[in-house]
Amino acid sequence: MYGLSVLSKYLFKVLFFIFIFGFLGCGQDSQEAKNSRLVIAIDATFVPMSFLNEDRELDGFEVDLIKEVVQNAGFDYELVNVEWGGLFGGIITAKFDLVISSITILEERKNRMAFSIPYLQSGVAVLARKDIGDVDTLDQLAAKKATVGAQINTTSYYFLQKYPGIKIKTYEKFGHAVIDMANNGNDGVVGDSVQVNYYFNKNKELSRNARFLGSRMTSEFYGVVLRKENLELKRKIDASLTELLRNGRVQKLHEKWNLGKFSIVPLPE
Repeated sequence: MYGLSVLSKYLFKVLFFIFIFGFLGCGQDSQEAKNSRLVIAIDATFVPMSFLNEDRELDGFEVDLIKEVVQNAGFDYELVNVEWGGLFGGIITAKFDLVISSITILEERKNRMAFSIPYLQSGVAVLARKDIGDVDTLDQLAAKKATVGAQINTTSYYFLQKYPGIKIKTYEKFGHAVIDMANNGNDGVVGDSVQVNYYFNKNKELSRNARFLGSRMTSEFYGVVLRKENLELKRKIDASLTELLRNGRVQKLHEKWNLGKFSIVPLPE
């Protein structure tokens, strides 16, 4: 009886440790699996870069691009639609792992977050109503005290602030600025050249009643946003993106979505 009792206690201890270590091992595997799944935020209001299609699914150039980048890097992913105002705060507080939404790489932004290598060169373009008169520049619009629409807290919005004569009308979404101009609510719009080109070509009434002021007025590079401490993730995303830029895949997506002459796919250094 005594020997059996000792044996039982011994077996109990063995089974207990097997259970504990097995549980911890499963937890570690689950954590590693969780870490390999990236949460990617995107503002689905930037047609044709990112938008909700007729099936209410995320679609567009940047949606296709980021899917290929993370899959090529060996990650699973989840795409979430987030309004522009919540993107930066979400990445900084680790709510998301990546953000892609036509975000310009700026030195002041690098103080708070990190960027991948550039995947697109674009910039600011201006549309003005034809009935405003003979104007070819923003300076001439400013001289007329024109009202120009822009999406708030974007590089287009900050670009307009360089022209104090212009009355800036802000919008949460760029498409609303275009609609307002079509309804004579403003004299022009400033926005990302890809978006401006898209709306101009899609809307026949807009193409009849408005025109571009020059071509692209700035040169900006777009990058995927990450947290500054995620150095290994940045390395993998950069490596994957470099491969897709060099093998022509990003250029094919540029052509698929007809991004136009105002945007260029850069070659990695």
